[in-house]
Amino acid sequence: MHVIRLATLADLEGIAQLLQENAPSQGGSLTGEFPTEKVAAMLSAAICTVVAVREDKVVGVLFSTDAHRLADAPPVQAMLRAWSGSPGAYVYGPVCVAQTARGTGLPRKLYASLRQALPGREAILFIREDNTASLTAHLRLGMREVASFTLDGLAYSVLSDAPLA
Repeated sequence: MHVIRLATLADLEGIAQLLQENAPSQGGSLTGEFPTEKVAAMLSAAICTVVAVREDKVVGVLFSTDAHRLADAPPVQAMLRAWSGSPGAYVYGPVCVAQTARGTGLPRKLYASLRQALPGREAILFIREDNTASLTAHLRLGMREVASFTLDGLAYSVLSDAPLA
């Protein structure tokens, strides 16, 4: 059974390990590498981070950050040029689920907890277009593709959970 809760600094090592296990250098599909120092900065910049824990091990994580806090990250800059979102929108992600916990509905549970913590605010995110598993999972959450961009030769989709106008 998974416990879904807000992350604390005590979760730092477990989050960093989970993210780094799914980084490109390890054959994963996340964008970037995740040394502990970077994850500590991500936790301090986040407006809300939700974790899934099973038997005292972090098996899922979902970050959210105000867009202006990530303005120096090239993928976020490119995403915001393609779709800036509504006032109060936040950057959703990264989201990551351990291989051992996939297929258990964790993305939906993490997202529901995040929506409860940030009611009425638009989530915007980018996903590499070749990451069909993540695209499919997010479309199942009710998100929709609103824009796209290319960065360093890679194509990305921009998704939003804002209702259609």
